[in-house]
Amino acid sequence: MMVSRKSRLMSDINVTPFVDVMLVLLIIFMVTAPMMTHGVKVDTPQTSHERMDVDERAVIISVDASRRVYINQYQLDASEVRDRLPTILDVKRTREVYLKADKSLPYGAVMDIMAQIRDSGIEVIGMVTQPAPVKKDGSR
Repeated sequence: MMVSRKSRLMSDINVTPFVDVMLVLLIIFMVTAPMMTHGVKVDTPQTSHERMDVDERAVIISVDASRRVYINQYQLDASEVRDRLPTILDVKRTREVYLKADKSLPYGAVMDIMAQIRDSGIEVIGMVTQPAPVKKDGSR
């Protein structure tokens, strides 16, 4: 029995179908990724301080102009923050939260939300602002 040289098995892997599938998945994710980000529209005040690094897993409590409070994706009434925050968050493990309040809110309303957050067991509260635009002369 003789085996001819023409009938040798090919040992190379054909990666063309794999590349095709990966390109299709890449296009799908590029199209759907912008649709997956949901945020609360809050017009934060501008300050002259430099940008600060924030942990991407941080809890952001947003208060919009109509005083609706959002804890990540949960919507609350402003009067419910003290009672509902411990049920939404693990306040013993959450060391800090960031408060993102609309600039049109009165100072007293923002301080009331901050007091409710502290009463629920969170001790460190960071305030989220937007950096002021840089003028042509390089100053803020």
